[in-house]
Amino acid sequence: MEKYDLIIRPKRHAFDINFKEIWQYRDLLRMFVKRDIITVYKQTILGPIWFVVQPILTTLIYMVVFGRIAQISTDGTPQILFYLAGITIWNYFSESFNKTAQTFKENANIFGKVYFPRLIMPFAKVTSGLIKFGIQFAFFMAVYLYYLLTQEGAVQPNWSIALLPVYIILMAMFGLGTGIIFTSWTTKYRDLTFLLTFGVQLLMYASPVIYPVSSIPEGTMRDILLLNPFTPILEGFKYAFLGAGHFSWASLGYSAAVATVILFLGIIIFHKTERNFIDTV
Repeated sequence: MEKYDLIIRPKRHAFDINFKEIWQYRDLLRMFVKRDIITVYKQTILGPIWFVVQPILTTLIYMVVFGRIAQISTDGTPQILFYLAGITIWNYFSESFNKTAQTFKENANIFGKVYFPRLIMPFAKVTSGLIKFGIQFAFFMAVYLYYLLTQEGAVQPNWSIALLPVYIILMAMFGLGTGIIFTSWTTKYRDLTFLLTFGVQLLMYASPVIYPVSSIPEGTMRDILLLNPFTPILEGFKYAFLGAGHFSWASLGYSAAVATVILFLGIIIFHKTERNFIDTV
C-alpha cells in the first residue's frame, strides 16, 4: 500500500496561508530563480552587460534633460552619481513589480497542471531581480569610488550606509506586494495591463528619483511628496552614499509600515484569487 507525504486540501478562507509549505518548496524557488536568470541571458552576446547599459543610457539622458536643460538641483552632488543612485534603487522596485504583475498571466499553463504554493513564483521573480540589482549596484559603486577617491568632498558617506539591506528589503516588499495585487486584479480586469508600464513611469516622476526633496518648495506639494512611502527610501539611499538628502527614523518607519501593510494585503488578495483564477485567465 502506497503512502503519500503530501495531502492537498482546499483553502478554507483567505487567511489560510501555509507559510511552512512555502519553505518546504524552497528547492523549487531556487529552480525558478535559476530559470529566470538563464532565460534573460540566453542567446545574448553581452549577457549581464545589458543590465549596465540601461542605467548608463538613462543617466546620460537625465543629465542632459534634467541637469543641463531643466537645471534641476542635485543637492550639490555630482549629477552622474545622483541619477545613478536613484535609478539603481528604483529599478529594483520596478523590476520586481513588473515581473510579479505578470505572474498569473504568464504561468496559467503551469498553475493549471501541477500543484505547488503559488507564491513561490512571485518570490522567485523578486529574488532573481536581486541579480540585476547587484550588477547595477556594482556599477554604481565603481563610479562612486572614483569620485570618493579622486575628488575630495564630492560625496560624503555616513553611518546610514549600514541601512542598505533595509532599503533593499523595503523595495522588495513594495515590488512584491504591489505586483501580486496587480496580477490578482488583472485576472478579471485585463485593461489594467495597459497601465502597467505607464503607471510605474508616473510613479517614478512622483517620487524623488531624478530630483531631491529640497528642490520642491515648502508647502502642499512637498507635504504630498513626503507622504509618498518611496520618498524616505530614495532619500535615505542617496543620503547614505552621497551625504545629501533627507533621513529620519520616523520617515523610514512610515515606509516600513506601509510596505508591510501592502505586502500583507497583497498576499491575502493573491491567496484568495489563486483558488479560482484558472476559470478567468
